[in-house]
Amino acid sequence: MKNNKRVRILSLALSAAVLLSVAACGQTAGTTTGAPAGTTAAGSTTAAGGTTAEPTTEAQGEAVPIRWLTTGDGGAQPLNQDDRVMQELNKMFNIKLKVDIVPESNFEKVNIEMASKNLPDIVTGAFGTTATQEWINDDLVISLNDYFEGRDALRTRLEEVYPWSAQDGKFWGVPFITQFKTANTLIVMRQDWLDNLGLEYPETLEDFENVMLAFTNDDPDGNGKNDTVGYTDTKPSGNFNWAYAAYGMKNFDYALDDAGKVIPRFETAAFKDGITFVKKLWDANTIDKEYMLNDTNMREEKFYQGKVGAMPAPLFRHVSRIENNLKKLFPEASLAYGLPPKGANGEFGLSPQGKSGMFTAITVDCKAPDKAADFINYILSEEGNNLLRWGIEGIHYTKDGDKVVLNEEERAKDSFAANGWAHSLAWGSFFWPLESAYLPETEPARDRALETIELAQQAQLPNLVEVKTEAEVEYGMALDSLFDQTVINILQGNVSVDEGIAKLSQEWRAQGGTDVLADLQAAVDAKK
Repeated sequence: MKNNKRVRILSLALSAAVLLSVAACGQTAGTTTGAPAGTTAAGSTTAAGGTTAEPTTEAQGEAVPIRWLTTGDGGAQPLNQDDRVMQELNKMFNIKLKVDIVPESNFEKVNIEMASKNLPDIVTGAFGTTATQEWINDDLVISLNDYFEGRDALRTRLEEVYPWSAQDGKFWGVPFITQFKTANTLIVMRQDWLDNLGLEYPETLEDFENVMLAFTNDDPDGNGKNDTVGYTDTKPSGNFNWAYAAYGMKNFDYALDDAGKVIPRFETAAFKDGITFVKKLWDANTIDKEYMLNDTNMREEKFYQGKVGAMPAPLFRHVSRIENNLKKLFPEASLAYGLPPKGANGEFGLSPQGKSGMFTAITVDCKAPDKAADFINYILSEEGNNLLRWGIEGIHYTKDGDKVVLNEEERAKDSFAANGWAHSLAWGSFFWPLESAYLPETEPARDRALETIELAQQAQLPNLVEVKTEAEVEYGMALDSLFDQTVINILQGNVSVDEGIAKLSQEWRAQGGTDVLADLQAAVDAKK
């Protein structure tokens, strides 16, 4: 391998910060114990098919060092490199595993190390970025196709779950796309406000408009003051996908025109009609005028403080958290949620399918790629997933019929998060609790949490193109900023809807959008 290749990657890592949004996942330590035995902990993203994953090499001779560089997850416990789960993995594969964890989402540190002369054996970075593409282009990682035999979980993850991640037929790493086929975001409202006003959770756009007007103008909290607003969101431009979908938007990434050509979604009639509806709500003062200054915490605080009655929010494990925070100031308050409002033809949607996530690969410098592949295969399997979720049977848990009974005292001695949550190796690289719909049996409001996933998945729209193209990676952030500013300009009355869209179309194409559309068209045509 030539040093100049690594120098080029180092320049890339230093010149651009990699951003990965995991807010919708919101992984923090949970609160309860117990889970059904026999469940596939990684759900649709692991697909081990119930097969026990055994090592394909004999555990003989001196243990082989394997170093894994990953970003880990903020919800995980600090890893004890010599805890009993690590010992079990080392014994199972005759390896000496060392896991180097940089702070969550700090991909720049991973990219810098990949530019060095001391590559790890296994590396986890951000999927679909310029930096990880350079790993492939510059031969820093190996193809996994030659390691499928006898490794069913690895093969299934790649060939059946993420077949489109191959490049020229080669799989260069294992993706984990956050919210690829699951979601947890819904529009939450104050149920007590709805009750006070004699209203139901809105089912249609007309219902939604009426509720927002009532939340703003009809004193929903009964304090005799005109101090409430219907809806808030977060910077930069908010999530108004519910409006675009209600007017017929089919995909939240791109669209096809009548001739089958790829166009940006803002050039569809659905976007024009949707943003026109949102502008109507804005002009009626039902939308928080400062929402574009909100981060997630500020948005939630306005909801908890009784300033607004509705907001989009990630639920799942957070149902209890949001409702409990709301009750701190308003003990009688309660939470309402449901499907986003439907349009005239019954269409609805809210969450896009994920395109970003993690990418775990075996590097070209790995001296024992078969053992590295065995380890990855096992972690992806049901058996490996259960080891990281529950621990070692007889030590960290026992079985009571079809239930798993966790021994929290023993789990606390190793690297498990408290109250039924997983070992630190389980977090972030290959799966998160949301993607597996995993909740300990006694999680507060467990049934409601699982219900929110079912609803949110119904409101998730697929992508026109599953994976980011190289042009999207290169120009995506700048193009997104143009879109965000246009939405803000339209709402604030700086431009009309038609003027804003026309100007955006021109600037978007001039700043890389033309290349993006060409790549996307090629991807769409290749699927025909």
